[in-house]
Amino acid sequence: MFLQLGDIVAHVAVEGPEGAPPLLMLHSIGTSMHIFAPQAAALSRSHRVIRMDMRGHGHSGVTDGDYSMELHAADALALLDALGIARAHVFGLSIGGRIALAMAAMAPSRVLSLVLMDTALDFLPPQAWQDRIEAVRAIGTQALVDVVMPRWVVDTSLPSSQGLRQMLLRTDRRGYAGSAAALRDARAEQVAGRITCPTTVAVGTQDVATPPEMARAVQAAVPGSRYVEILGGGHLPTLEFADAATAVLKDHFASLAPAAGAEAGEAVRRAVLGDAHVDRAAAGVTALDAPFQDWITQSVWGGIWTRPGLTRHTRSLLCIAMMAALARHEELALHLRATRATGVTQAEISEVLLQVGAYAGVPAANAALKIAKAVLQEGAAPEEA
Repeated sequence: MFLQLGDIVAHVAVEGPEGAPPLLMLHSIGTSMHIFAPQAAALSRSHRVIRMDMRGHGHSGVTDGDYSMELHAADALALLDALGIARAHVFGLSIGGRIALAMAAMAPSRVLSLVLMDTALDFLPPQAWQDRIEAVRAIGTQALVDVVMPRWVVDTSLPSSQGLRQMLLRTDRRGYAGSAAALRDARAEQVAGRITCPTTVAVGTQDVATPPEMARAVQAAVPGSRYVEILGGGHLPTLEFADAATAVLKDHFASLAPAAGAEAGEAVRRAVLGDAHVDRAAAGVTALDAPFQDWITQSVWGGIWTRPGLTRHTRSLLCIAMMAALARHEELALHLRATRATGVTQAEISEVLLQVGAYAGVPAANAALKIAKAVLQEGAAPEEA
């Protein structure tokens, strides 16, 4: 799809279940969102994966003149705004990683975590980038093919390498030159010491463009960040070493699992039960039940309700059926009240409780129906314990 983002129209792809944790992917200079095809396919099962062709690349709009990391970061933040996403995890490759750093420095509250792959704090010497800019503006990106392909990949004969070559040749000369200026002007002091979110820094061991020592410098500039090497990988491993690159992302999210589960669980709990109820419940928490409440938020709301296999509507029906069958009447009332948010209808509740009568017994269904009448007709439900 295409979205208007300030002065450009951006080409965007959004995949994965609604309500899943958002993951924004930012590609390298001279390529497009398609460089992340394997990772998008794998991660969209658990995340809302968002890809965009950055300014001047792929099918996105191009503007004249020099770009900056801050301009690219502003485009990415505008995309999140356009999609109604307040905060997202960000995965950046090469210049995309440096743009991700700029995002986290500019708007730290918008970035949940970072995966920075084959990138650097700065890309010196500036004159090398200026030479590329002049060559591209005069001839086009075909002037760079023989220079950059051996810097991008380990084996230039692979089909994935040929795909990268075509991405480069299709890149608008103005877009490449503008982004090259952003690389020319990037400086470590613009971001060093300003990143506070959980971060994984990954690099291919055979990367000659931003080698491991540059990745180590990124790690040193981001307190508490993790460092990972992709054995044998080059500068753009997402296609050539797709499984290894995908594993970096999965391992990153596994390392965040407790915090991510709690955050996602809190969001789902509020969406289903309502802010007022959750605030009242939180006000009543004591030292006795705090660990239990944390476990529910993280493991039940965050670990179960966020899974993509079933919709919230279906999970809501299941909760009603199980609470009725087990005679958990306070929880039954809670989940009946929650149907206002999950979209479950009175007719569906009637069918579910009829089936409870058939499989769990008439007394269980009869008691549940009395509670359902009171909750649905009066709009009142007992508070959660």
